[in-house]
Amino acid sequence: MTSENEDDGDSEIFDVAKCPQCPSITEHDILKRTKKGKGENILAKCLECGIVHLIELRPPKAIFVNTTFSEGKKSHSGSVEVDNDEIISIGDIFQYEGIDWAVTRIDDEISKPFEKLIASKIYAMWAIRVDKKIIKITMTDGENSTPYSLECSPDKIFSCGTIIEIEGHKWRIRAIHTGKGRTLRGKREASEIKRMYLHPPY
Repeated sequence: MTSENEDDGDSEIFDVAKCPQCPSITEHDILKRTKKGKGENILAKCLECGIVHLIELRPPKAIFVNTTFSEGKKSHSGSVEVDNDEIISIGDIFQYEGIDWAVTRIDDEISKPFEKLIASKIYAMWAIRVDKKIIKITMTDGENSTPYSLECSPDKIFSCGTIIEIEGHKWRIRAIHTGKGRTLRGKREASEIKRMYLHPPY
């Protein structure tokens, strides 16, 4: 909410106050302000209908949401501090301990999942790290195949046919799998890649 001084005195106009009688937000004269803890009570008069009513302004309370953080196969638990009236949705990006995370699941107290939910009703939340990407790799040399996981930024580009080095050994990217299918040509961002298949460069 904002306010501005009128030219003819000390009265103020409350630009975004909701009147309990009018169907929409209206302008108000502020008659009295009273401090209440970290907030304040404002006695205001609607300029549309003339009703005088009390507006209670309070800062939102901070609460902690139990969250499971996942990085590839590794997971750990923590508590995320949010405003109790904040609406949290699947896909929301937030920072925790200097790392970017994306919300992947939100449950209420009976473990029912929601697409979005007010923070005060969230019992548990899950998130994945989004400032890095873990790409699963299959390295094949003759009849031997070795699994590997490569950590990189989500926007790193990988191209079929190029040479990459893993633990001191060079490999050629034979194919890239995006989850929708395998391709033997072209390039993809790491964020799109589910698995890469590598062969020796010779």
